[in-house]
Formats: sequence, structure tokens, C-alpha cells
Amino acid sequence: MKKSCLGIAAALGAMAVSGIAHAASLFMGAYPDSVVVFDDKKGALIDRIKLETGLPTSLRLSQDKKFIYVTTLTNGGVEVIDVATRKVVKNLTLNTPTTRYRFSGGVPDPSGKLFYTVATKIDKNLDRYDVEEPKFTIIDLDKKEVIKTVALAEEDENALRGGFARIGVELSPDGKFLYHFGDKVVVIDTEDFKVVDRIQLARPDLDGLETGTFGNALETIREPGHFTSVFNAADPIVRNKVFGVGRFDLAKRTFDFTPVGPAPANMTGLQVAPNKRDAFAVVTTGLYGNKRCEFWRIDLTTNVLRNKSEFSCKSRFSFGMSHDGRKLYIFGASFDLEVYNTETLRLESTWDLNNDVTGAGMVVVE
Repeated sequence: MKKSCLGIAAALGAMAVSGIAHAASLFMGAYPDSVVVFDDKKGALIDRIKLETGLPTSLRLSQDKKFIYVTTLTNGGVEVIDVATRKVVKNLTLNTPTTRYRFSGGVPDPSGKLFYTVATKIDKNLDRYDVEEPKFTIIDLDKKEVIKTVALAEEDENALRGGFARIGVELSPDGKFLYHFGDKVVVIDTEDFKVVDRIQLARPDLDGLETGTFGNALETIREPGHFTSVFNAADPIVRNKVFGVGRFDLAKRTFDFTPVGPAPANMTGLQVAPNKRDAFAVVTTGLYGNKRCEFWRIDLTTNVLRNKSEFSCKSRFSFGMSHDGRKLYIFGASFDLEVYNTETLRLESTWDLNNDVTGAGMVVVE
């Protein structure tokens, strides 16, 4: 009896140390027109949400974590999913037989009535297509229409990297300022859409992964009003390129950069664990048959690279993290989701998603 009691006590102690694993739902865009929901505890698909406006291209969780905002390609649409019920509560399409829109990500305002994005408008004429320059675009989700567009200043256009790429757009917690993250941080007053500040930065090195975005980094941190990601910097004399951790306070508009080491060829934005100490990135080198992929683990308290580990590459993939920071996810361009342990950085299991997923990213909700 004594031995049994000791065994139970030891087991309870282990549970206290490790914590009880709680399930979370993983929302991912899927071909041809849905968002799939995956239970990370069961390792199984639990729902498929049909989208009326077509192929999902980006997912964005609201500040209160109650809604997911989805942009779509097929019909230039925006759809709003209620996280609790997993139902679409709003949807709209801006496309007409002669006009199409392409969105570069986006973010809802705190009220959930307005959606801020960068959009490219394409008009079909009798003999040609007219493609406008990308513009800041405000969509009224209740009226289901564009209520304002503002052209980007010429000095800010380079951040779009081709026009259709997804870019980093954030709002301050009070909704008064819009932040456009590119080769610099452009701060815009949402009242009159005038630029109030430009914070010069070295351009974040995100080209290695086609699906790398700033939005995912912010959602992973789960700290509204703060933005943390990987940035590059170079000294003005010998141009020695280093990477480091950049932290931006959306309320105070302050930025600080702490170098970590020599910049690798290509690196994603950070996935930050809930303890705010451990951060993970994916580094890629080479192309095609010579492509090599590694997980890098960075200690944010000391800004030191703790360890790294190689994993099997895919031609295209997205990078995510579980809600408790215990698992890393590699997914996209396939029907599988690979699960890696954050302590060992080794493959634990492969989950069947039962669907080919898009590059829209992942939203994790407990």
C-alpha cells in the first residue's frame, strides 16, 4: 500500500511539473474553399467550415480571440468565423464581372466592423486589363463595401515585394494607428490616413519561406499591442549582416533591436512560446535538391541561440506552434501536418489533415 501511495504521489508530482495538456483547435485554410479545424490533442480533423467566397489566402484572429477573419482569392471576399460555434457569421465579396481584388492580408479594427488591408484592384476592359497600384483599403463589413482607399507613398511601395505578397499590417490596441511593416515601419493615423511616423529598419529576412508573415508572430505571442519578430541589420561601415530580435510596442511606437549572430541565408519570423522565453525559427539554405532546413531555438531573455536541428524539407511549407509551446508544426503543400517536439526538435508524429491546405497560415485557439 505504501509503495502504491508513493507511486501515486510521484505521478501527481510529475503532472504538477509538466502541467495537464489541454486541447486546442488549429484552423487552417484548405483547398478549394474551406477552413479545416483540427484537434491537437486527438490528432484528428473535427470540422470543415465551408466558405462562400472561395479559396482562403489569409487567416487573422481578432484581438478578443472570438472571431477569425479570412480573406479569399476566388471572389475577392472576406469572411468572419465565430470561433465558439465554428460558423461563418459574415461574408462579402467585392468582385464583379469586370472588377477583381487581390488582398495582401489584413486586420480588423477593435469593433470588428472595419477591415484594413492592402488591396490591388484589377479592371477588365474590352481589350486589356488595368491593374492599379496596391492601396490601403478599408472595408465596411456590415455595408459589404470599400469605404476608403489611400495610395501608398512612393517611398513605401518597395515593402509589397511584387504587389500580391502578404505583408504585415497591424493596428494599435485602440484602433487609432495602422502599422505597415515592410522595409520600414510606417505609422498611419486611421482618422485621416496621414503618415505620422516612419521608423527605418533593415528589411526582415522572410524570403526563404513563401508563407512567412508578421501576423503569425504576433498571434503566437498572445500579447496584444506588442510585436516581436526576426529582423536583419547591417553596420554602416563594412555592412556586416546580422540577425536579431526586434520588439515593437504598438501603443508607445518604440522599437528596440538586439543582435543574436550572423544572418543566415533565409529565416522565418519567430514563433514565441507562452513563457515568452523560448522562440523558434526555421532557417533554409540552398535550393531544390540542395535545400536544407533547420529549426533554431533562441532564448529571448539572453538573446542567445540555444540549439538547432535539421529536419526534412518540403518545396513549400508553413511553420506554426501549439498553444502550449510544446509542439512545432510544419504543414502546407500536402495533406500532412508534421509534429516536432520543442525540447528535442525531433519529429514526434505525422497527422493526416484529410485535405490539401493553402498558404493562408494557421490560427491556434484554446
